[in-house]
Amino acid sequence: MSKKNKIVEDLIRPEIQKMAAYHVPEATGLIKLDAMENPFPWPKVMKDEWLQLLSNVEPNRYPDPSARELITGLRDCFDVPAELGVVLGNGSDELIQLILMAMKDRSAVIAPTPSFVMYQHIANSLGLPFTGVPLNEDFSLNMSAMKTAIKQEDPAVIFLSYPNNPTANLFDDDDLIQILELANGIVVIDEAYQPFACKTFMNQTPDFKNLLVMRTVSKLGLAGLRLGFVVGHPCLTDELEKIRLPYNINVFTQLTATFAFKHIDTLNQQAAVIREQRERLLSGLTSFTGVKVFPSDANFILFSLLSDSAERVFEQLKQAGVLIKKMASNPGLPAECLRVTVGTRSENDLFIEKFASILKQ
Repeated sequence: MSKKNKIVEDLIRPEIQKMAAYHVPEATGLIKLDAMENPFPWPKVMKDEWLQLLSNVEPNRYPDPSARELITGLRDCFDVPAELGVVLGNGSDELIQLILMAMKDRSAVIAPTPSFVMYQHIANSLGLPFTGVPLNEDFSLNMSAMKTAIKQEDPAVIFLSYPNNPTANLFDDDDLIQILELANGIVVIDEAYQPFACKTFMNQTPDFKNLLVMRTVSKLGLAGLRLGFVVGHPCLTDELEKIRLPYNINVFTQLTATFAFKHIDTLNQQAAVIREQRERLLSGLTSFTGVKVFPSDANFILFSLLSDSAERVFEQLKQAGVLIKKMASNPGLPAECLRVTVGTRSENDLFIEKFASILKQ
């Protein structure tokens, strides 16, 4: 055994050694319809004003460690109840990590499956036992299985993606409330795709001391900033603040997000266009024979091929200049599943054109 391998064997936890690094595919030169990004740039007037503000930034100085101006703008923009605490993260991933880092050793974590892969990935990386609870065939919550898992595991944290990624559907509100009432631990409702579902548990957070509502601004059109936030009772958010690293939100993100929140109408208008394009894309995909398309409340669409290979279609689309997402590695999904992000009208039309051509081959 080499010295390097011995160091890994002796020092690195076995569960880390078994993990694979999260893979982000190369997208240079391709139309990106794989990562649920907002495809629209800012209007020129807005961008020019932002660039002028950036010219005043002093990158040699640390940012405001509490991001006070940003949080004030965020509270106003997203109607965060005044009595609730807010914790900022470098994207939702850091917030998931913060929440799980705060838990006691060997605390159980559960989430429906399939769901956002980072719930399990981060739980595994921290040595916390993770239980995935399979969804029903229509991707609704299997409440019998959820109740059994809650009773058996007594989880410290339950993650619920609302709408769910990768299935794109909203879970039933009454089911979520049942889980909140049953759980002894924290329930995190992840509202990453809220701009496209137009539903939220934000206003119900004051009623449940075990509820954390998590959001990201990535899907709204600010993916490059890596900014997320979690809202909940101060009894929880104060504890998370203790382990949030200082200066985790850099000066450029603070300034840009604060500026963007003052132009939230522009971002909301873009989200409305994406919702309209989603319906066009759904209509286009459902017109194909041999393609099962699942309903969507998000900015992406999941579909399965009934008589073709997802791998073949994915590779052919990539060769044609369009990158979507292969879903073969997601347990709980039907066979031969693919996921496409809603793009601009022209991007969506090109995808449908190339997809139609590939299916005929």
